[in-house]
Amino acid sequence: MAGAHPEGAAGGDAARQPRVDVAELVRTRTHHPEAIAEAALRRARRPLLNENGRLMIVAADHPARGALGVGDRKLAMANRADLLERLCLALSRPGVDGVLATADILDDLLLLGALDHKVVMGSMNRGGLQGASFELDDRFTGHRPEDIHRLGFDAAKLLLRIDYDDPGSLTTLESTARAIDAMAAHRLPVFVEPFISRRGPDGRLRNDLSAEAVTKSIAIASGLGGSSAYTWLKVPVTENPDDMARVMETSTLPAVLLGGDIGDSPEEQVAAYEKWRGALQLPTVRGLVVGRSLLYPADGDVAAAVDTAVGLL
Repeated sequence: MAGAHPEGAAGGDAARQPRVDVAELVRTRTHHPEAIAEAALRRARRPLLNENGRLMIVAADHPARGALGVGDRKLAMANRADLLERLCLALSRPGVDGVLATADILDDLLLLGALDHKVVMGSMNRGGLQGASFELDDRFTGHRPEDIHRLGFDAAKLLLRIDYDDPGSLTTLESTARAIDAMAAHRLPVFVEPFISRRGPDGRLRNDLSAEAVTKSIAIASGLGGSSAYTWLKVPVTENPDDMARVMETSTLPAVLLGGDIGDSPEEQVAAYEKWRGALQLPTVRGLVVGRSLLYPADGDVAAAVDTAVGLL
């Protein structure tokens, strides 16, 4: 495992999880950049779904959108070595199927040897920077479908936020449809994360998690592109979890639940787990994609947070 030391780890699991050696990663990137493609080619692969038909994916594509905060910790995700250690620890836990991230993070994980027998999901559109005036004109600045195919990755993810008052949403809708077409041409799954979004009086973009809004977003996302054969949905739990059964009747596409920032208090975390537990029983829901709440839990215990989420499946 290049760039790793046998002692130390994020999340309190030092005995089993190596510490990332940034200097070694930089040396490899400087002198042998081809090592990333070579690591991708020799990576041991697995099917998207194992025998249980469920998915547990850890997400870490937030930094490329300038979204580095977790709760009230504004730059929690800014330390790359710390983030990589947390990811390696999460990926080492039983029941974790894979990771969703941008190229820079996945390249590091390839060099660290952390992606063998894991589902690797590339993040496609990162152009809608958090807080920017152009946030909803979400250009595809991350992985392209041809990159996912060339590197032997297993799937891709894209974010689709729709604001009826923002023309940038139309650009994103069209780009999303073409990305779905290109992924289908490669016979590769693409996970679409749709929202109806609105700007508040302070100009900040907020996602509407009402049953009506989530239903509309699912209906819109399901119909994009020339084929839905390889399209999955990545959906939030509605404000009222009791609405999820009715909301998920909107589409027959397979879906995973997204985690989001569930708060730092133990009460908020327990409430989020219970919401996920109920929604995971629905027939189209096949798993979880969770990031910050597992990688940066309030108590610092990454392993315990990941194990709890896996237990919900």
